[in-house]
Amino acid sequence: MAWALIVIAGLLETGFAVALKSSAGFSRLVPSLLFLVFAAGSFTLLSIGLRTLPVGAAYAVWTGIGAAGTASYGIFFLDESSEVWKLVSIGLIVAGVVGLQLTSGEAH
Repeated sequence: MAWALIVIAGLLETGFAVALKSSAGFSRLVPSLLFLVFAAGSFTLLSIGLRTLPVGAAYAVWTGIGAAGTASYGIFFLDESSEVWKLVSIGLIVAGVVGLQLTSGEAH
């Protein structure tokens, strides 16, 4: 259950990064509000997950999902480059997230 919260928190991290970009320095109301909602949700779920998970693995998974998700969003929706090494790097981040999750059981 805690890992599911961390994964959702990581997806919300992607949401707050994209909303931050769209807010144009907090000059646009709706993206600015979305940033606040996504950030609050992400940090709340992360903090709940950290009650039972090791901080190093949970934080790395959270940031990894956010980084890979944000980079992927940029490629698919913001016309950012999709060169091979960028895609390989995103794949390595995803592999690292899976590896950390598989090797870090929930601490009770």
